[in-house]
Amino acid sequence: MTCGGYAWWYIDALSDDGQHGLTIIAFVGSVFSPYYAAARRRGAANPENHVTLNVALYGPRAHKWAMTERGEAGLRRSQEALAIGPSIVGWDSSKLRIGIREWAVPLPARIEGDVEIRPESQPTGIHRLDVAGRHLWCPISPLARASVRLRRPNLSWEGMAYVDSNIGAEPLADAFRDWSWSRSIESARTRIFYDLVRRDGTTHALALSYERGNNPRPIESPAQTRMGLSRWRLPLEVRSEKGDAVRKVKSWEDGPFYARSLIEHQIDGKRELSVHERLSLERFERPWIQAMLPFRMPRWTL
Repeated sequence: MTCGGYAWWYIDALSDDGQHGLTIIAFVGSVFSPYYAAARRRGAANPENHVTLNVALYGPRAHKWAMTERGEAGLRRSQEALAIGPSIVGWDSSKLRIGIREWAVPLPARIEGDVEIRPESQPTGIHRLDVAGRHLWCPISPLARASVRLRRPNLSWEGMAYVDSNIGAEPLADAFRDWSWSRSIESARTRIFYDLVRRDGTTHALALSYERGNNPRPIESPAQTRMGLSRWRLPLEVRSEKGDAVRKVKSWEDGPFYARSLIEHQIDGKRELSVHERLSLERFERPWIQAMLPFRMPRWTL
């Protein structure tokens, strides 16, 4: 991996009863790390010295966040597994297993337990997000099932899940200004809308449907609809056939440069639930935001 580059593996899941959500992101070269940003400014940006497992739990019985960064000594990897500190993400036959052993912040609390992802679709190729091909997106398993078994907090559930990966040869903010993404939560298919604004002002949009047992196919992308502003006044734009059909069901994350929500919108004449993300990389680079990040992203050097 190049100096200043990154790779991440992203998982999200929603319980069948709609009450609990989960995201897990394993980073090598943590793109949102203030420590990695400082290392790049010094010209000493080794991505393997900035690794983290981000775990976010959402629901009435648990709303916790962990994103402890570790140095190169905390990274161990093979073809089948990636271990970051005491946590591990790896393939066991056809299943993806995540063993979580993390501390939540800002109020210290343990997050411990296991998540199993059973893919119901296969990797379907790599998509270039920029003209030069320095930023790539790979949908690993757009359709999957999750089994969540946590000891701390005591929580168990199952639901639909999604897995993808992004790889970059330079900092994310060098190529993009804004980033909006959503994926629908359905039992037999998921529809993904990806909207990017590059640094030069050009845009890039993807609209794809993944169905169990079939190859992905491009779909018509409905218009972008303003869903309002986040608490930090980030404009939230969503793809939907009817503007009045857009509704924020739950706000999962609401930060100064990033928002993650569970939304409802209309696709093919049908109201659907989706996970939606909005990222402003211009805001991320502001000094006052960089100064705030260590409170959410502590770093352990051992």
